[in-house]
Order: sequence, then structure tokens, then C-alpha cells
Amino acid sequence: CLLTNVFNLRPRPNNDIENLCGPKNEGLEGFPALKNGKYIKRTYASELTRLYGELASAAPNVVVALGATAAWALLKSSGIAKIRGAVTQSYFRVAVPQSSLTRPLKVLPTYHPAAILREWGLRPVTVLDLKKALRESAFPDVRRPERTVYIEPELQDLEWFYKTHIQDCERLSIDIETSGNQITCVGFAPNPRYAVVIPFVDYRRSGNSYWSSVEEEICAWNFVRKYCHHSSKKTFQNGIFDLNFLWRGYGIAVVNCEDDTMLCHHALQPESEKGLAFLGSVYTNEQSWKLMNKHSKTIKRED
Repeated sequence: CLLTNVFNLRPRPNNDIENLCGPKNEGLEGFPALKNGKYIKRTYASELTRLYGELASAAPNVVVALGATAAWALLKSSGIAKIRGAVTQSYFRVAVPQSSLTRPLKVLPTYHPAAILREWGLRPVTVLDLKKALRESAFPDVRRPERTVYIEPELQDLEWFYKTHIQDCERLSIDIETSGNQITCVGFAPNPRYAVVIPFVDYRRSGNSYWSSVEEEICAWNFVRKYCHHSSKKTFQNGIFDLNFLWRGYGIAVVNCEDDTMLCHHALQPESEKGLAFLGSVYTNEQSWKLMNKHSKTIKRED
């Protein structure tokens, strides 16, 4: 295990990193602000050169970036609360042993120990991140789960998905998205690899209905009802909200509700957060929830 620093110096006075910062015109080229309007000065570029040299020599399977400054140096992102726990490829590359190839450095950002001492509630989150880092240290590459999500279906696609993936499934995960008193879409996943999203609002058309006619939308709601009435065991995240919204707003009852990921996690880790983005960062190898819309692809059935 190699322990090093982004800057091998003590910013004076008060050990405040802002003492290394200046306005944008004095900042390191290609790097964002470390804090609002605060850019690391170009005079400290040699520190990054030294850091990258150390990492190139060690060629680790994973780097645990402790705090915003480390994430800034390796990922060019300092919003640690949004990206912590998600394994990410660094723009910096290291050599592959016994090869002429290089690979991106794998980075797992989490909170700095000093932040934990200031806010003890961050400790259980960081412990979970470090456990994940231990798992990730077994291999150097970023391994994302493979999923196919159908997000712009037609009615015949919903029938096809039911017959192909739901009809014989044993467990079905359900999640709704809402805006005000309206459901905007409902997602169904019969297994970790396949899911379908049934949309009801098309934001590209000023929030009008996704479906071209009232009759089509009624048919789509009937598919939602059919999926929810399937005999499989159902799993939700914060299901009390979803179940009440479906029943009170649309008269759709869900049968065989069994598990709630939020409650299951809360039973295991009552002291930690329990939102879906947090659970994803702890239990999956997905990239940061907040960044996924920049990298995701639209996949249609015919593709």
C-alpha cells in the first residue's frame, strides 16, 4: 500500500489549501477550480508531476482518493459528496506490466480523514467505501455491469417484453418517477440485466404525453397494471411511496410485495444514508449516479 499526498507541503498559514489557489488566469491549465473561484496556481505543477511519477511507478490496481483535493488531481472533479464511492477511470494512465500498452488508473474517491474528524457521521460511509476499495484492489480494470434498458417503447414492445422477460420471472423490481401529482414513468426489471421504462411524459414536447393518443396511453397504463399484477415477488426502493402513489392516483394495486432495498439496507446500516444513489455507490459498480446522464446510451429493442 502506497500512501502519498497531492502536495508534499504544508499550505501556510493554517494548513489551508486555498493558500495554493489564485484566480483562473493563474490556475493550472485543464484543471477546474478546486473550490468556487479558487484555482491551484501553475507554480505548483511540479507537485502533480511528482505525484503522477509515484503512481506510474507503483501502477496500483486502485487508488483511494481521500478528499476533494485528491479527486481534483486524479479525476478533475472536486465535488466529493457527489462522486464518492463510485469507481471511476482517471484521465491519467499507467503502464501495463510486460506490455507496451497503458491503462487508465482506477480511482475510488471518498471522504478525507480530516473531514470525518470534523463530522463523525461520515465515518460509516467511508468504511463502506474502503471495503469496496478492498474488493476493487483485486483487479486493475473498471468492471461495469452490462444492462439493457428499453426507454422509448411502443405498445408492441411492452407486450414483447412481458412475454420475453416478465411472464416467467420470479422477482420483479418496480420503480416510479413522479412530478407533482403525476407519474412520469414506471420502470420494471425482472433481473439485473434487462429493464423497461414505460414513459408517460415527453419532456422534448414541453411535457406533453409520450403517447400519441389517449387510447394508446390507456393501453400503456393497462400494461403497468398487468406487470404489477404478475405473480412474481416484488422489490421496491422506498416502496411505501410508490405503492401509495400507484393505488391512490391510478387505482393500481401491486401484488406479492416482498422486499424494499431501502429498508433492507437500513436494517444493515442504520447509521448511514439510504437513498438509491447512495445504495448504488455501495452495492454496485455503476458509475456515479450524478454523472450517468453524460455517458449513458439509448438502447432500442431492434438494436
